[in-house]
Amino acid sequence: MNSEELAGQTALVTGASRGIGAAIAESLARRGAHVVITARTAGGLEELEDRIHDAGGSATIAPLDLTDGDSIARLASAIAERWQQLDMLVLNAAMLGTLTPVGAIDGKEFNKLLTLNLVAQQALIANFDPLLRRAPAGRLVALSTGVARTPRAYWGAFAASKAAFEVLVSSYGAEMRNISNVRTAILDPGGTRTQMRARAYPGEDPQSIKDPAVVGEFVARMMVDGFDSTAYHALPKVMAEA
Repeated sequence: MNSEELAGQTALVTGASRGIGAAIAESLARRGAHVVITARTAGGLEELEDRIHDAGGSATIAPLDLTDGDSIARLASAIAERWQQLDMLVLNAAMLGTLTPVGAIDGKEFNKLLTLNLVAQQALIANFDPLLRRAPAGRLVALSTGVARTPRAYWGAFAASKAAFEVLVSSYGAEMRNISNVRTAILDPGGTRTQMRARAYPGEDPQSIKDPAVVGEFVARMMVDGFDSTAYHALPKVMAEA
């Protein structure tokens, strides 16, 4: 069911070609937001754009590689030129990497993982900070993972990148709290039916965990209701369907 709760507002969702990112974009669009959706490949974005338009929403696709810092700056300039501000930023794009003992982490892959999961995220915050500040109530929601706060064997590389990411986002939220209307929140979506989850837990029954649409609806409700920096939410594996 569509509403106009976010009408006139613009959102940027990263990692939006499928899974949780796509679900968040659809949920925001259903509430009237114009959604800028980005991922590395255009195919999934075009399919998502079609679904949003077919449902009466509006979206703009922006295929880009977040590990290319210049592309982030170009996207920020394009959004600034067209909308002057950004109401919502959803940092969802991430790389799982290989689950392996810390002593066996491949340095080359670890660098790639840190570049996307941490360095690119700082570049996104830095480039979109002026646009978030121009909005009446800029909101940033960062998708994280439970292993960032409860380390687990073999998850060291991914967990370390996400733990640092959480500190970065929360520090930004603390900095913004008293000087702007920008607010930040971290969301651990918990077990969700995604390709990344299937790679991490190949023996798990996908029907035993929730659909990404449930996470999408939760994030949309956060954006409508607002939140205080530096809010943290962790969702259970099973929730009522959206």
